Amino acid sequence: MRACVPLIVALLCGLAWAEDPKEPELEEEMEEAPASNLYSAPNSCQGRCHEAFDRHHPCHCNDRCQEFGNCCKDFESLCSNHEGFSYSSDAITKEELQSISEKIYRADTNKAQKEDIVLNSQNCISPSETGDQVDRCPEPLFTYVNEKLFSKPTYAAFINLLNNYQRATGHGEHFSAQQLAEQDTFLREIMRTAVMKELYSFLHHQNRYSSEQEFVDDLKNMWFGLYSRSSEERDSSGFEHVFSGEVKKGKVTGFHNWIRFYLQEKEGLVDYYSHIYDGPWDSYPDVLAMQFNWDGYYKEVGSAFIGSSPEFEFALYSLCFIARPGKVCQLSLGGHPLAIQTYPWDNSTYGNGKKYIATAYVISSTQ
Repeated sequence: MRACVPLIVALLCGLAWAEDPKEPELEEEMEEAPASNLYSAPNSCQGRCHEAFDRHHPCHCNDRCQEFGNCCKDFESLCSNHEGFSYSSDAITKEELQSISEKIYRADTNKAQKEDIVLNSQNCISPSETGDQVDRCPEPLFTYVNEKLFSKPTYAAFINLLNNYQRATGHGEHFSAQQLAEQDTFLREIMRTAVMKELYSFLHHQNRYSSEQEFVDDLKNMWFGLYSRSSEERDSSGFEHVFSGEVKKGKVTGFHNWIRFYLQEKEGLVDYYSHIYDGPWDSYPDVLAMQFNWDGYYKEVGSAFIGSSPEFEFALYSLCFIARPGKVCQLSLGGHPLAIQTYPWDNSTYGNGKKYIATAYVISSTQ
């Protein structure tokens, strides 16, 4: 078996996944706004600092745009030092992000233990080979998973959500009363965990949320709120894309969750092909960037935590989306650097111009 690429090379390759516009994940998330947007709205803060919120504008320059993650790209250079703006674009510092991510890491008592998962990662390929669509691993990725994990309340609630979606974009999602109740159950169960209590306490201290109910309501909107990735209205959501996975234009998009991967592999619907990055952690959660076929559709690079609890992933992705929407979010887990990339969905909003989650995934680290 060929040795995997060195860690530093893998880290650099990880950044390339997020920055290369040809990479399927990014190409999917950054597609142009639909042709139905017939107006031409300003996309700069030139002369617009302190301007009142206008939902027809694609980006904003008011004193709350950073809170909602919808500032124009030149907001910081044009408005951050403007009279009346007393804060920087990164109100939550890198050091604070690293500190809270370590606390969340330590709080994840529901994670898998070493004996709970046996991985067979097999062949590690170079980044240049990811487009070959060649199955270089004859055996499944998961040799063994202790399924007693799935009886834990947050796991059980999470798994109940996975089959509530049609994976093909272009088909509108319609939730039953039971499915809506399952979303509430999942949020209620994760909010009982130390992981989510750490996250809420941090964001409350940062004046991002005034109450836990406000936080939970916002999580439900940003993750489960429906929007359109195609001509069909309300055919996607952040949760569906990131955790359950979607298929668009003949390719797998999203699908960044190990539990979903294991359950689909167990059913014979996922065929593990190879990997290009295996994280430095010697316990769970770990990180793997892999290639696979999902029931006839290929995923060129799919990064995922391995062995983490649902609340752990949900917390880190939410943290990075709130603190660094559309940017690299530098964290620390067990003393090892890790970065997450999120993107907001720019074509529709909820509340006072807030953005839904388009995607969130691990990209290794820039440190």
